[in-house]
Amino acid sequence: MKKLVFDYAMTLRFSAPVSDHRFQLRCVPATGPRQQVNDVNLKVTPQTEFETQHDAFDSIVITGFIPQPHTSFEYSVTGIVFVDNANIKPEMSKPLYRFDSALTRPGPTVETMIRRCAGTIAAAGRPLSVMERAEVAMHEVYAAFMYTPASTTIRTTAEQALRQGRGVCQDYAHVMLAVCRHLGLPSRYIAGLLGGEGATHAWVEIYDQGRWIGFDPTHDRLVNDDYITIAHGRDYRDCMLDIGIFSGANVTQQQWVNASVHEYRS
Repeated sequence: MKKLVFDYAMTLRFSAPVSDHRFQLRCVPATGPRQQVNDVNLKVTPQTEFETQHDAFDSIVITGFIPQPHTSFEYSVTGIVFVDNANIKPEMSKPLYRFDSALTRPGPTVETMIRRCAGTIAAAGRPLSVMERAEVAMHEVYAAFMYTPASTTIRTTAEQALRQGRGVCQDYAHVMLAVCRHLGLPSRYIAGLLGGEGATHAWVEIYDQGRWIGFDPTHDRLVNDDYITIAHGRDYRDCMLDIGIFSGANVTQQQWVNASVHEYRS
């Protein structure tokens, strides 16, 4: 078990004033089977009232409305999380995690990887466990990609990313989800934070014997106690950390994100 302190902040700057800004945030980690969250503090600027609820996947969703003109939108969330991967509590799965989603539907390139993974599993000479089959998929995905910032967008599918062989953590996760689901492994997308300084991260969880086990194909390793879960779902579209609509004429946006996760030292 680790006691982690996290600080996650996002700033969105507009080229001209906007108004009637409605926002939806998934930025607050929730207590769950592998983590306990304490002392959360969320600040939104411009200051406004907001509502807190849970979505269909039990992720925390913050919604609010800013009617007055503003040229920037900011939020920050801090807190403490106890993470214990050695003692993950049982959790129900959902049938939908077995099937393709909008961003994970295979095309020819992903189908080739699925066949390659199935061949590796068949050639093992013995029945492989769920964990072992997931590791085969993770290793294949890791080997197929070159991590390249700005090479994809939030709309890039698993097939598009794998075909070009370049992407970011979101793309690694989407391809692994596509492969695992076609290997018969229920799997879900995770958006969260990883120990250190930087941005947010994405990985995959595989359902095994009543528990969700994390795999990080971007780093080709099992998820450990340095990872904080914020949201989960079928793919990125279920886990968007911040979305919104506003009124404004010919407005462009610039976004800045910073995430910090460190082990608590008393």
